[in-house]
Amino acid sequence: MILFAFETYRTMASTIQKSVRLMSGRFRAVRFENAEMCVHVETLTKNENCVILASISPPAEQLLFTLLLAHTLKKEGARRVTAILPYLAYARHDKDKPGESLATAWVGALMRSSGIDEVITVDVHSERAKSLFAIPMLSLSPAEIFASALCRYGKTRATIVAPDEGAIGRCHAVQMALGRDAGVIPYFEKQRTATGISHARLIGTVSPQAVIVDDILDTGATLISACEKLREAGVQEINIMVTHGLFTGERWKTLWQLGVERVFCTDSVLLPCGVDSSRIVRLSIARLLERQLSVLAQS
Repeated sequence: MILFAFETYRTMASTIQKSVRLMSGRFRAVRFENAEMCVHVETLTKNENCVILASISPPAEQLLFTLLLAHTLKKEGARRVTAILPYLAYARHDKDKPGESLATAWVGALMRSSGIDEVITVDVHSERAKSLFAIPMLSLSPAEIFASALCRYGKTRATIVAPDEGAIGRCHAVQMALGRDAGVIPYFEKQRTATGISHARLIGTVSPQAVIVDDILDTGATLISACEKLREAGVQEINIMVTHGLFTGERWKTLWQLGVERVFCTDSVLLPCGVDSSRIVRLSIARLLERQLSVLAQS
C-alpha cells in the first residue's frame, strides 16, 4: 500500500509510517502561470492500493488538488484509492433546503467521479452526511483520545456536557472511554435565531466542574452560548473538547472571557496563523489513523 501525503500532513504521515509499513508515494502538485493545476505522480501505482492523506478545507485548491491526485492515481492504474480526510469539510452542508446547494452530496459525487473508492475521516458532523455521500465513508471516534487527555489533566470527575442534542452520542462515547456508566448526559435545548445561536435551558444536572464535548469549534457561537448558560447554572470550571478546532475569526476568544480554562482539540486541521495556543491543547490523531491503516494494509 502506498501513502500519498500532502504537505499539511507530512509530519503526521511520518509518524504513522514508523508504525505501519507503508511505501511513501512521491508526487508534485503545481500551478502553471495561467493558474491551472497539475499533478505529477512519480511513484508507480499500477495494481496498487493507494491512500491519500489530505485536507479538502478552504482554500478550494486543497479540494481540487486532492481530487486531481485521486484521478491521476486511477489513470495510472491504481487498484483502489482511499482518501483519509481527518476533517471532512462541507459535512455541515447536509440540509436539503429549497434553492440552496447541498454541498455534502456534491463533494461525495466529486470524489466518486474522481476515482476515490472510500473516505476515512474523524468524527464526521452527522449520520446524515454519511447517507448523502456517494461512496462509503468511515468516521473514526476520538473518544479514547479525549478520555486519555481528561485523565492526564485530572478532569475525570467533571460532568460531560453536550451543547445540543446532536452531541449526546459523542459525550456518551467519551463517558464509556473513561470507564463510566453511560448515564444521562446533560444537554442544552438549542435555538437558531436571526442573530445566531442561543440556548434555551439546560436539561440535566451539572457539577461545578464541566467539560463540553462537541465536534467543531468554528466561530465559537454555540460554545459561547453554552458556556454562558453553564455560568448561570453555577458551574465554576469549564473545559472544552472539540475534534476539529477551526478557530475562525475573533468571536471564539470570548470563551476566555467566560473563564474557559482550556480548549482541547485534535490536530485534524492546522491552527490558523496568529492564534495564541497557550490555552489550546492539541491532541494527536496519528494513533487513531495508524490502527485503521493497519487494517487496510492487511485487507
